Amino acid sequence: MIVRLFVFGLGYSANQFIARHGGRFTAVAGTVRTAGKTVALPSAADAETLVFHSDASDPRIVDHLASADLLLVSVPPGADGDPVLQAFGSVIAASGIRRIIYLSSVGVYGDHQGAWIDETAAVHGDGRRKARIDAEDAWRATASDRTTILRVAGIYGPGRNALENLKIGKAHRIVKPGQVFNRIHVDDIAAAIAAAFDYAQTGIWNLCDDEPAPPQDVITYAAVLMGIAPPPEQDFATAEMSPMARSFYASNNRISNARLKRELGVKLAFPTYREGLTALWQRREI
Repeated sequence: MIVRLFVFGLGYSANQFIARHGGRFTAVAGTVRTAGKTVALPSAADAETLVFHSDASDPRIVDHLASADLLLVSVPPGADGDPVLQAFGSVIAASGIRRIIYLSSVGVYGDHQGAWIDETAAVHGDGRRKARIDAEDAWRATASDRTTILRVAGIYGPGRNALENLKIGKAHRIVKPGQVFNRIHVDDIAAAIAAAFDYAQTGIWNLCDDEPAPPQDVITYAAVLMGIAPPPEQDFATAEMSPMARSFYASNNRISNARLKRELGVKLAFPTYREGLTALWQRREI
């Protein structure tokens, strides 16, 4: 059976999905911001890459969208809205694409003051959060019967984790009483994308692991694995942080993945940060 996948945004999560599940597709193509970037498939062939960003768009993208069966979108919204829909919304709406998966963020939930929440929780916010909410709405409006939204927690995996931050001296133990963050290993994101493509219905699912945890605990665990002393704790109120870093502490939620497991049947390979970091350390994937 011929199944063609097109990806807007061949980044960290999308590339991991292709690396693990690319063999199920007859053809894979996607967009990159820099010409010449390649993406290896399990068959040792390369995905076709086409340049797309605010100042350039490969004209062949339209032809790929016209023939694609499945579409994965990991391009974030900009200040003026969703760049993919702005450039190709009408093409996508009129296409024969069977399923669209849009990778969003759990940041759309705003702050629920540490409470457990699921996909029925209210979404609200301004700035980047509002842009995400608007993008979700725009994708559903463009192809309501074909679009699945996956709200992704903080991503970690090879080359992007607390072990790496400790190694390069960029790890900090910022302590804000009661604060937790949600996270997910990139391998589990890949598994969830595959399951969502296979699922008969569209929907919204949270992609996170089982244990929202204080960020300082994650750094401490990574330091124990490495056999080094963790960096000193810093009080959030007085710590030197960029405005962007500080903004992440404005929301505090414990996000449930029960629906992901129940409906999509996803069995997490790394149900908490401990399993994930331990595997990364044992494989030296830092």
